[in-house]
Amino acid sequence: MSIRLCYLNGKFVLPEEAALPVSDLLIQRGVGIFESISTYQKRPLMLTPHLERLLAGAKSAYITPPMSLPEMRDIIMEGVKTLDEELLIKVYLSGGDVFNKMKGFTEPRFFVVYEPLIIPSRESYENGVRLEPIIDDERYDPSTKSVDYRRVFTLSANDGYAEILYCPNGEITESGHSSFFLYLNDTLVTAPLTRVLKGTTRQAVIDLARRAGMSVEERCPLLTELSQAAEAFITGSVKKILPVARVGAQVIGDGRPGPVTKRLSALYLERIVEWLE
Repeated sequence: MSIRLCYLNGKFVLPEEAALPVSDLLIQRGVGIFESISTYQKRPLMLTPHLERLLAGAKSAYITPPMSLPEMRDIIMEGVKTLDEELLIKVYLSGGDVFNKMKGFTEPRFFVVYEPLIIPSRESYENGVRLEPIIDDERYDPSTKSVDYRRVFTLSANDGYAEILYCPNGEITESGHSSFFLYLNDTLVTAPLTRVLKGTTRQAVIDLARRAGMSVEERCPLLTELSQAAEAFITGSVKKILPVARVGAQVIGDGRPGPVTKRLSALYLERIVEWLE
């Protein structure tokens, strides 16, 4: 990880100058939420929807935002303009130093980290990736993008797969960092928002599919349906639409990126400039 710039305590600083106090509950108890926003053509992609999700997550986590969405947006844009490269922008609200039983976390810290954007390899898009199913677990409070990714990191130690795939009781919800889609019986199937994070790219793909005349069903796909599926893919701000060739030992379709995945990827890239800010 090579951090280029940080915003903390009301100013932009170099990474070596940025520090949180050990009293912050993000450090002491892992309390905090964040968003990861990528740039495209050096402009933030879906910045406003990401910040809307951050503020919705703050409400769910009882964190009082220290500033408004427009104020956050202006700070993020200032940093983007300072750095002449494609970026991954991570926006955080920490738990701060204070917890009030009636009001929650009332003094959070807002900070932003700017890193170089690293996208999946060309081979990943050409051949598809493997996901590892985790049967006995799912992400806690999927409506909120918590900083607690310990489970994701510890389960992803094996380099043989791209991400873990949460499959509690045989129902597929989402992967460690992405939304999951299965193309089954001419229908695009993905878990409902009652079970998963409201992915910005997820929603864009659903809208594109429906406009293209595709059938979309929002329910949890089943592990038992993988053998019948023609295609699968995951979506996210950085990876966009990434084909899935295998889930565990199960090959999806013919094990290659299929026509539906390719079509949606093309449609997404045709429209991507509309989502830049």
